[in-house]
Amino acid sequence: MSLLNKLFGGGGGKGGKGPSPQEAIQRLRETEEMLTKKQDFLEKKIDHELAIAKKNGTKNKRAALQALKRKKRYEQQLAQIDGTLSTIEFQREALENANTNTEVLKNMGFAAKAMKSAHENMDIDKVDDLMQDINEQQELAQEISEAISKPVGFGEEFDEDELLAELDELEQEELDKNMLEIGGTENVPLPNVPSTSLPARPAKKEDDEDDMEDLQRWAMAM
Repeated sequence: MSLLNKLFGGGGGKGGKGPSPQEAIQRLRETEEMLTKKQDFLEKKIDHELAIAKKNGTKNKRAALQALKRKKRYEQQLAQIDGTLSTIEFQREALENANTNTEVLKNMGFAAKAMKSAHENMDIDKVDDLMQDINEQQELAQEISEAISKPVGFGEEFDEDELLAELDELEQEELDKNMLEIGGTENVPLPNVPSTSLPARPAKKEDDEDDMEDLQRWAMAM
């Protein structure tokens, strides 16, 4: 029986159903965990044998040599486990990717069937006719909206050129009126400038002297 058969639970006949990807991945993870524990055990044994060799290096060479031999065997086993773990890790990752791809394809197939079922009762000619009807109804609605929004004069139609000419005449009349008002202000008589001179203001110095004289006379009277 091969190693893979041992990992996946034994052989079985040709008609036997193989393990599922999830089962195989779980088995590989359990094997990785077991080998990792084995690695830790061997690393401790290697350290132990190395300590014995150092301890008996000068006292008991025979015991030291035996410890080094055991250390070498443990190191070989550790190297083999490292290689086995690398192989198992690669196989587990491949199985995980295959399982992911399987689920993706399964979901895509499910979606394709759903889309086919949705389009089963659809006829492309009917769809084209329906879209044509919708476009026609939209055009009709647009025409109705334009007709409703168009202003109605109820028979009162005027020539726009005549209206503009009348507006120009009104503006010209207003302009002429303003010019006449401005021209009329030129004939208004202005007030005459006074011909007589204003009386001069008394000098401040003379007023101060008169006040001083009145103050002195009042003091003498006291």
